[in-house]
Amino acid sequence: MIWNTSYHITFSGDPSLADSVMRVLNEVGGSLNVFDSTSLVSRVNRLPESEVDSHFIRVYEESRKINEASGGMFDPTLSPLITAWGFGKGHKITPDTAAIDSVLKFVGIKKTFLDKGRIIKNDSRTQFNFSAIAKGYGCDMVAEMLERNGVRDYLVEIGGEIASGGNAPGGRRWRISIDSPSENNINSKESGAVIEIGNDGIATSGNYRNFHTEGGKNLGHTISPLSGRPVKTDILSATVIAPTCMEADAVATACMATGMEGAISILKRLNLDGMLIREDSTVWHSEGFRKRLISAESSEPGRRDRN
Repeated sequence: MIWNTSYHITFSGDPSLADSVMRVLNEVGGSLNVFDSTSLVSRVNRLPESEVDSHFIRVYEESRKINEASGGMFDPTLSPLITAWGFGKGHKITPDTAAIDSVLKFVGIKKTFLDKGRIIKNDSRTQFNFSAIAKGYGCDMVAEMLERNGVRDYLVEIGGEIASGGNAPGGRRWRISIDSPSENNINSKESGAVIEIGNDGIATSGNYRNFHTEGGKNLGHTISPLSGRPVKTDILSATVIAPTCMEADAVATACMATGMEGAISILKRLNLDGMLIREDSTVWHSEGFRKRLISAESSEPGRRDRN
């Protein structure tokens, strides 16, 4: 387990690199793990401005890019809202739920800026939560370390997010199974699609497993940065393929927050491939994603499913 989630890494190379994998993951966690009170992001959240490291800078800059491309629908400063709606530490709705409009006044990545290696916040109450991009970034960092050490064939999976390179054992491309989402059966592991990937990042986001019930209603964990409230769109799950896993991770979250029409626009704007599954079980594929589809047989260990 790492960052309270499972991980699975396969590579063709020196077995001793497994120790380097853990060093990379611990380094990334020390920077970006919001659940660690000693991490860099936790220190940033306590102060009006802070010096930050290269991990924080890379994820911050990617977050600003996706925030802009998605019309604000991806935003890593939702931490107070995540807690207010019961998806933060303790998973318990707090009194802040009744004051969402007040919280929104200090939410928004555009209310922060990077200056000479320091993050500066217009309001000291602004807090970062990179949970919707950090696992993808962690996959990328492990992949980069493996490539620096001459590894060309690998699959790195953390909490369902994947960075891959080269080929699977046997010489064919990596095959990944994507779970078929179901609101009625959250434990379903039925495969919705099997795709082939090579040098790619892939992520899936969905509300169908990560939710809780309040007042007789299911509250999904995807929160709209615009309204400050859990958002229910016509998309049950979004799978995105991108050059990096952190980009795929962030864009999948943005797709869930904006709905089918907006999600398709985001993917086209960023020239990314994806698969969107509607609540009525109908499926939209980009042309590039459709070309990767194969028979729903024979996938690599570990299904693709992030929630």
